[in-house]
Amino acid sequence: QVQVVESGGDLVQPGGSLRLSCAVSGAILNIGAMGWYRQAPGEQRELVASISSGGSTSYSDSVKGRFSISRDNAKNTVYLQMSSLKPEDTAVYYCNVDLLNFLDSIRVRRSNYWGQGTQVTVSS
Repeated sequence: QVQVVESGGDLVQPGGSLRLSCAVSGAILNIGAMGWYRQAPGEQRELVASISSGGSTSYSDSVKGRFSISRDNAKNTVYLQMSSLKPEDTAVYYCNVDLLNFLDSIRVRRSNYWGQGTQVTVSS
């Protein structure tokens, strides 16, 4: 079994900062691309930032220059450092991971996993 668990969501004032974490655990052979998505009420889920296995990053225009994605491969964890937060950043933030996981002692499978989400609220 593979688990993807986000943490770090909170209520923060406009202009503040937060760091989200997403830890992946289980019978994993290799982790590929990792990404953060968000979904505001009544809106579609959107990609915020992603990072490849080699460390290449990309960001949506709405967060470029304010958010930073990073990963710690030794800990199977991806982070999202958010600064200069705005009320429009309010959403549930989800972690998404591409990985190879063991089905048994011989077989592996490429899978895509989502975390359960963590709420970020930006409000005064």
